Amino acid sequence: MKVSIITVCFNSAQYIESTIESVLTQTYPDIEYILVDGGSKDDTINIIRKYEPMFNGRMRWISESDKGIYDAMNKGIRMASGNIVGIINSDDFYHRKDTIELITGQFKNPDIDAVYGDVRFVDPDDLEKTFRYYSSRIFSPPLFRFGFMPAHPTFFTRRDYFEQHGYYRTDLRIAADYELLIRFLYIARLRTRYLQIDLLKMRTGGESTRSIKSNYILNKEIVRACKENGIYTNMSILTLKYFIKIFELIFTK
Repeated sequence: MKVSIITVCFNSAQYIESTIESVLTQTYPDIEYILVDGGSKDDTINIIRKYEPMFNGRMRWISESDKGIYDAMNKGIRMASGNIVGIINSDDFYHRKDTIELITGQFKNPDIDAVYGDVRFVDPDDLEKTFRYYSSRIFSPPLFRFGFMPAHPTFFTRRDYFEQHGYYRTDLRIAADYELLIRFLYIARLRTRYLQIDLLKMRTGGESTRSIKSNYILNKEIVRACKENGIYTNMSILTLKYFIKIFELIFTK
């Protein structure tokens, strides 16, 4: 069972090396690694070229302009030849060498359509210091209306479902991953398996958590995504999720 892992990058030289290394050192052997670069001007391409021979033909990459991160993700998925597809961002990394092995083990069950787990947010300057632990344990599709979704960087699904249910929407700036998960898990009702373990580490400071303005845009897009998929919510309802976030910060592992 081949797994295609996709990384979208743009001027990502600061952290992408640790992302690539974390894929390279996975114990699962049948991995295709796809990097979609947006035309970086820093050292990103040189780093990719340095690691390419180490993958022994299992790395594919392109560097060209795109229409944003979700357009780049779609390019990567269309390039993928694996049975299973997952995405890891260029400043995230698998801190376990058996992450992909754990995930693919679930897909041996033909009744499982998608797998997800937990994420550990860490301090960029101290990767052993946990800032927040994001647990997907409480998630169920009805919770989309409250702003909850499983941790997207841990989401792996069968490649064919993108053809059946659609790719990431490029008209959403921050919440296209949220909208895609609504379609896959709420509308199409893919059968999922949750792994109660942190499958990767994310450095704090991503687009959706960068500022109050980013959070406002995110919530507006979530309301729109829900409405367009037949789920009722509003900005007031979405504020409830912040109580959970505060709880995670206080009681983080």
